[in-house]
Amino acid sequence: MKDDTQQFGTYRGKATTQKVCLRMTSSSTDVASHFVSILEKDDSISPGIAAIKTLLMVLEKTKFDTVQEFHSTLQAAVGAMRKTDKPMTSVVSGTELFSRFITLAKFDDKTMDEVREIMLNRGKMFLEKLLESRNVIAKQAITFISEGCRILTHARSRTVREALILAAQNNKRFHVFVTHSAPDQHGEQMVQELENAGIDCTLILDTAIGYVMETVDMVLVGAEGVVESGGIINRIGTVTMAICAKEMKKPFYALVESFKFCRLFPLNQRDLPNEYKYNKKNLKDTTKVHPMVDYTPPGYITLLFTDLGILAPSAVSDELIKLYL
Repeated sequence: MKDDTQQFGTYRGKATTQKVCLRMTSSSTDVASHFVSILEKDDSISPGIAAIKTLLMVLEKTKFDTVQEFHSTLQAAVGAMRKTDKPMTSVVSGTELFSRFITLAKFDDKTMDEVREIMLNRGKMFLEKLLESRNVIAKQAITFISEGCRILTHARSRTVREALILAAQNNKRFHVFVTHSAPDQHGEQMVQELENAGIDCTLILDTAIGYVMETVDMVLVGAEGVVESGGIINRIGTVTMAICAKEMKKPFYALVESFKFCRLFPLNQRDLPNEYKYNKKNLKDTTKVHPMVDYTPPGYITLLFTDLGILAPSAVSDELIKLYL
């Protein structure tokens, strides 16, 4: 088997390294700005999708002489995005899968311009498939939403919102309880969006989860990431909701795209990387600030609705193996 340098050309040593480093330094601010601007312009896009769109932009605007230069530039772009104050879980998993997917093609006897074009085409295919994920998940989830049921959801999940709106468009009538979600009150936005779609909603305090749980038929939440055990990383308070649902024997469903599957195996809250849990400005001292996300173990999750199908938490590790083979 040929190694990377044999397939893509000879690496030129120190001079090329210096050129790559100079280009990375000058473009890192542009990369971060582009990433943030995508999220600010379109609130329906998740950070993971915005990160993949940003890498496609880098791929389109940058010419590479060697595969080493290509990998270094993409790694620098991901590093620039990781320095922004945006949720990082799906950024890390999404960009890893993107890089993996675009480099799976055969590049023997191809020039770097041809390689770059192949990677661009594969990257666009990858993005197009991801953009369909929510619709695929929504179609799966609505079969579990029955007429007149009562649903509890946490904060504002774009995937859950799409599923609920699709169910309403299919003439299903149901009621949704939405947590307020301190400290940024994303629940208020979720309620407004659902009510605009003609869905009956009640905004509740985060501390009212236990009170409301005995009256609902199911819990639907999104996720920022799915770990190898089948547990999820999501908005702070999710694990509290899951424990309560388990105790009251209510099904707890997570709706999540497969690009959020990440190669982590946390055993508890402390095992989550700090960059996933805290805003960048708080990373120097996390002792006096609250985390933005928590970890919900697989034992509290009934099913995961994904674009790969409806999965039991125990099936996630097998799907991760397939994604990274």
